[in-house]
Amino acid sequence: MRWNSPWSEGFPGWHLECSAMSSKYLGKQFDIHGGGLDLQFPHHECEIAQSQAANQTDPAKYWMHNNLITINGQKMGKSLGNFINLYELFSGEHQLLEQPYSPMTIRFFMLQAHYRSTLDFSNEALIAAQKAYKKAINGLRTVRKMEFKKEDGISLNEKAIKQINQLCDNTYSAMNDDFNTALAVGHLFNLLKKINSLYTGQLKFAEIGEETFVRMKTVYSTFIEDIFGLVEEKPNNPEIIVEALLQVYKEAKEAKDYERVDSIRAQLKKQGLIVKDLKTGVDWAYEE
Repeated sequence: MRWNSPWSEGFPGWHLECSAMSSKYLGKQFDIHGGGLDLQFPHHECEIAQSQAANQTDPAKYWMHNNLITINGQKMGKSLGNFINLYELFSGEHQLLEQPYSPMTIRFFMLQAHYRSTLDFSNEALIAAQKAYKKAINGLRTVRKMEFKKEDGISLNEKAIKQINQLCDNTYSAMNDDFNTALAVGHLFNLLKKINSLYTGQLKFAEIGEETFVRMKTVYSTFIEDIFGLVEEKPNNPEIIVEALLQVYKEAKEAKDYERVDSIRAQLKKQGLIVKDLKTGVDWAYEE
């Protein structure tokens, strides 16, 4: 929102309205003020000066200035023809994009870089982020299914316990170090290695004890869901999965594997779907 003023953007008219709005809705001082690095001077310095004059305090306790966005190493700009908006990222409808990228992929891509670092968009980097996001979510799905198992005759593995607790501490330390999400992601993926070792049986639950297990599980899920805001993205077209299941159904029927045929029918029925055996093939419909 901009005030219709004869003054330039870098001078009082524009910033006076910003200061008035922030004071109205957030008070004389609020916790975090964000913005691009290019706004640090003169825009934010002007806000500070006005706040000091009007309220005798800085408008915010912390200032977070994100760095520039580049495309394949080149500064993004409409005049350069490399400007990509969110719709184009999600749809893949841009000459520089090889495929569409989901919202969670974009979020994870941003988390992999410190907010003060230059963020360079490229197909290679986005595809890598897509794989890493799925790895993180697969870890979350694993953690959700895991429950501590009591096992007799197994001694505590002090080395493994120390490593897990250190990774948990390091993840929090990274975020306390100027919101270093890139470093925190690295520690989480190392923690995921321990989680997967437990899941596959390479590491026994009794080796780390219930307290360490609960902390590991809590830290991983808290960071992925609550702090990083990542959610599991379901397949956009569930019909593809149903069609694949029907192909297995058809093959089982041709092989006269009626136990599998009945099992697939039962699984689909639980989802409110029925299998229709037709002269022309196999189809499905919603159960009425």
